[in-house]
Order: sequence, then structure tokens, then C-alpha cells
Amino acid sequence: MSSTLQRTSGTDETAYRPGRWLALAVLVLAVLLVAVDATVLGLATPFLSEDLKPSGTQLLWIGDVYSFVIAGLLVSMGSLGDRIGRKKLLLIGAVAFGAVSVLNAYATSPELMILARALLGVAGATLMPSTLALIRNIFHDPKERSVAVGIWGAAASAGAAVGPVVGGFLLEHFWWGSVFLINLPVMAVLVLVGIKLLPESRDPNPGPWDLTSVALSLIGIVSVVYAVKETAVHGLRGDTVAAAAIGLAALYWFARRQLTLASPLLNMRLFHHRGFSGAVLADLLTILGLSGLVFFLSQFLQLVQLRSPLEAGLIELPAAIGAVGAGLLAGALARRASVRSAVSGGLTAVGLALAACTAITASTGVVALGIALFVGGVGAGLAFTVTADVILSSVPKEQAGAASAVSETAYELGAALGIALLGSIVTGMYRGFTAPPGVPAETAAAAHDSLGGAVESAKDLPREQAAAMLSAAQDAFTDGFQAAAAVGAAVLLATAVAAWFLLRGQKLEEGVEHP
Repeated sequence: MSSTLQRTSGTDETAYRPGRWLALAVLVLAVLLVAVDATVLGLATPFLSEDLKPSGTQLLWIGDVYSFVIAGLLVSMGSLGDRIGRKKLLLIGAVAFGAVSVLNAYATSPELMILARALLGVAGATLMPSTLALIRNIFHDPKERSVAVGIWGAAASAGAAVGPVVGGFLLEHFWWGSVFLINLPVMAVLVLVGIKLLPESRDPNPGPWDLTSVALSLIGIVSVVYAVKETAVHGLRGDTVAAAAIGLAALYWFARRQLTLASPLLNMRLFHHRGFSGAVLADLLTILGLSGLVFFLSQFLQLVQLRSPLEAGLIELPAAIGAVGAGLLAGALARRASVRSAVSGGLTAVGLALAACTAITASTGVVALGIALFVGGVGAGLAFTVTADVILSSVPKEQAGAASAVSETAYELGAALGIALLGSIVTGMYRGFTAPPGVPAETAAAAHDSLGGAVESAKDLPREQAAAMLSAAQDAFTDGFQAAAAVGAAVLLATAVAAWFLLRGQKLEEGVEHP
């Protein structure tokens, strides 16, 4: 009886730390900004291209290098935070993120822009796992922690959807660099408030930081993500096959090395736990489905339905609203029903949202699109939040940084794979459309590269010929989007079934834990 009272009394100041919810608000600011930065550049690309005049390859690197570097460094930075202190790493990362944002805003050449985006990815990688790990150490009541993780997850999910809205508003009123300068006041607040409110936490017996493992993790993940993305855009080539082989070999070496180290960057034995592995898989595929949906729907709204960037961003807001609402309720639902019900239900909802997109056409209305996006957002918020809670609860709080990094890496890989794998289907079907007779070969080739290329190429053609080519290109893109949505729906619904079995018996923690 006395032990039960001791666990649930809640009188320990460290269990109920004053100011913990305000501290959470600071952490949420950081994760929201990192997520927004991943998508906000998409709308600015035409304006940036006009100023910096990058080549096609340089433009791809400007768009992708941020997420490449974040994905490659998350595990390493999560482990570094466990060693030197998560608060210290977060505050250093916040200062760096603000400083490098200025470098991005005022870049004067494509090469400098690529470097600036890569450095922004390094800073972003210090922020994401630190925020989730600090939540693990601030909230010792598992029920409160579920709410906190829900708010954190909602910010991570909503940030990707809010990015286009923020970008659309700024680009209609300011120059393209403004999409980076919005980071400065947010990071200033994070540092000033974080110094006072955030507690320091670290692993008391961390062991050395293995630089060989850091290098293997970075090489492995960046190479694999690069190979997948490039294959989606350009098809299978020698360099992408080589990159995939190098990446897989590095990841295999990384995994084997972790099993031999006394203080590994990542405890690979965690994956022997069925619930942990199931949560990571569900985490990855939830974001795969949602990111693929939002990415290609953004193009569909602007280039097929001919909406403005701001209007397209606003239409996608229901996904963010659904993710926020579901994230806040996810912990309570998982306890009232079960973890596997919440995760499988969330995956099913994302799958159904993708299935609804198989019927999308140029005349599909805003209400139908909004309902599909809302359902997808609810599903993603539910599944992503509960899986993050499962992953975070599976390890001692001393290793929270490394465990957080697993969740974050799954998020980044899911986003990259969603765009790449579904993109290969869209691109494959799109390139098969037939240009109208009489269109010059160079113009037709540019139109077959992308739907944006078709829109640009059509400006140089006579009106009737341009209309015919645009119509054919838009129909081909729509067919590709429908096919990709069908494949994505099948994958998500199959994963929902798998999660039901993998997460059998998995429960969220109850009661108050004391440090």
C-alpha cells in the first residue's frame, strides 16, 4: 500500500516540476520551426532560382541537403546530448540555427546556398532529439508525458503542413530570404526562456562518443536517402546503385559495431523488442504516407487546379488541425482502448485518406479534399504520437536522447521515402504522356521532365497547342497521383494489420516515476 501511495502521491517537486508546461512550449517552438523549415523552401524555389540561377542539380541539392543532413546526424546528436547534456546541446543548436538562417537568407550563390542549407541541417539535428529527450526528463508522470509528447508530435506533424501557408504569406509580401529570417525571433525566445526554465539532463555514465559510429551513421543514411530520391527523379543509374550499396554497407557496419561497443551510440538490442520495432516501423510508414500525400497534393493544387501557393497551403491546413487534435488525445485513447488499437486505427485512417485520393480529379472540390486531409492528419497524429511515446518509454531516461533520435530518424526517413517511392510512380506515369503533334522536341523533353516544366514550356507555344499539351500533362500527373495514392493506401493498410500483431500487449506507462 505504502509503495503505491509513494508512486502516485505526486508530492515530489522533481516529478511535478514548476514551469514544466512553459518549458514544453519552448521545446515545441523549436520542433515546429525545424518542421516548417523542411517545407517552407518549396514555394520559394522559383524566386530563389530567379536570383541565384542554380543549375538543375544545384536546385535539387538546395532542396534536399537540409533533410539529408538532419536524417544522417539525428542518432549521433541524440547520443551526444545524452553525453554533454540535452539542454546545453539544444541551446547551442538554437544559437547556431538562428545564425545560419541569416546565412541562408543572404546567400549570394548556389554553392553558398547549398552550404548554408547543409549547416542548417546540422543545427536542426541538434534540436529535434534534444526536445523529445528533455520531455522524457521533465515529465515523470507518464500520463502527463503522453500529453506532452502529443503536443510535441502535433507540432512536428503540423509544421510540415503550416510551412506552405507561412511561405505563401511571406512570399506574397516580402523577398524569398524572409522565409529564413522568421527563425531569428523564435530562436531568441527559445534561448532566453530555455536558459531559465529547462532543466539539464544527461546520462551519468555515458562512455566515449564513438566518432567511427558517427561517420558510419551519417554516410549510411545520407547515401540511402540520396539513392532513393535520385532514383525517383531520374530512374536507376550507376551512381544511385553505388550510393545505395555504400549506404547499406555503412549501416550494416554501424549496426554490427554498436553490438560490440560498451557505450554504443544506439542500443541495437532495443530492436529485439517486438513493441519497439513495431513502433519504429509504424512511425516510419505513417510519415511516409502523410508526406507523400501532402507533397504531391501541393503540386496537384497549384499545377492542375491552378491555385495560388497561399490558397494551396490553406487547403492543406485540415491535415495540421487533425494532427494537432489527435495528438492531444492520443495518450488517453491508447490507455482507454490499447496501444495497438490507437496505432492501427491511425495507420488505417492515413490509408483511407490515400485511398480517397484515387478518385481525385481536376474538378474535385475543396470540401472533399479537406475531409481526406483531415482524416489523414488525424491518423498521422494518432499513430505518430503513440509510437513516439512507446519508443521513449522503452528505455531508461538516461538514454532518452538516443531513443528520441530513433523516432526522429524514422520520421525523416519516412518523409524522404514517401516522396521518393510514391514519386517514382507519379514520375513514371507522368512521363508517358504524348505531346501534341508539332511540338518541338526540346519543348516536349522539358515538358516530360516535370509538370512544372510543362507549364513553363507551354508559354512558348501557340495557344491551342499549349492548351493541348497542358491538358495531356495534367491528366498524366493526375493518373500518376491516383496510382501512387493506391499503392500508398495498400502499404498503410497492410502496416495497420502488421501493427495490430506487433504491438500486441504493448501498454503505455502508468503512475509517477521518480528520478
